[in-house]
Amino acid sequence: MLIETALKEWSVAVDALADGEMMMLLRKGGIKEAQGRFSARAENVLLFPTFEHQQPALLKPQYQAAVKPVTQGWHPQTITLKAWATITDIFLTQDADKVAALSAFHIWQPELAQARLKWKASQPLYVLALRTYRLAAPVEIPWQAEYGGCRSWIALASAQSVSRAVPALSDEAYQQQVSAIAAHLSG
Repeated sequence: MLIETALKEWSVAVDALADGEMMMLLRKGGIKEAQGRFSARAENVLLFPTFEHQQPALLKPQYQAAVKPVTQGWHPQTITLKAWATITDIFLTQDADKVAALSAFHIWQPELAQARLKWKASQPLYVLALRTYRLAAPVEIPWQAEYGGCRSWIALASAQSVSRAVPALSDEAYQQQVSAIAAHLSG
């Protein structure tokens, strides 16, 4: 399978997804998205690591050392793609207690999860369940100006093959986590 759409996320989060340490993302939408709202543009996506907005203090302690703060606008000359994912489920919530109940399923401090909920308070928080696969070998692509900016989605200059990728979690472990997240959000 070839994929040309990428979902941008903090590099530390991409690593956690690829390593099976988490399987969900919290989204409201990038500033440069249509009407500033999140929408899923593709079901199968490459995970595109970003560095600019990562802040160690916003991560749980075991993930803080993985982040090296960078100056605004910094990006590497090449991007290393390590994983791809299928967005299997999208849940919506505006309930702070339900967001707090998801803490065991992600790498962020509770304050960051709540801040994402409160930003654009009239819009729901999107909880994306991602069935992630580690690529057989990392793929290096050159940085291009159109990859920049505060947006969730980018179209890569060329489609990438994701054949022979290995799932980050077993089918059973993944489904158990999706079911648990659904239970927390529906309760």
